Amino acid sequence: MKPSLVWLNDNANLVLMYFIQGIPFTFDDAEEEDYFNYEIVDSANNHPGYTLEILYRASSYLIEEECHPMLFDLELENPELLPIV
Repeated sequence: MKPSLVWLNDNANLVLMYFIQGIPFTFDDAEEEDYFNYEIVDSANNHPGYTLEILYRASSYLIEEECHPMLFDLELENPELLPIV
């Protein structure tokens, strides 16, 4: 799944959320100017919001299944969509 700009912590932070099979596993903070871009904010409003607890539980699940792409070697269809570490 392609990374999406979404709201984190009750619309307090705009972040670029990364997913694997629809499960969020990490994020990058959005650029400050993204908060003032109507199209980006509107797009984020149309995606579900996330909390750190949701992200923690999703990441924990992926770790338990040994499917967290930042911790385990996986064959991915689109590795270029992963964050650069």
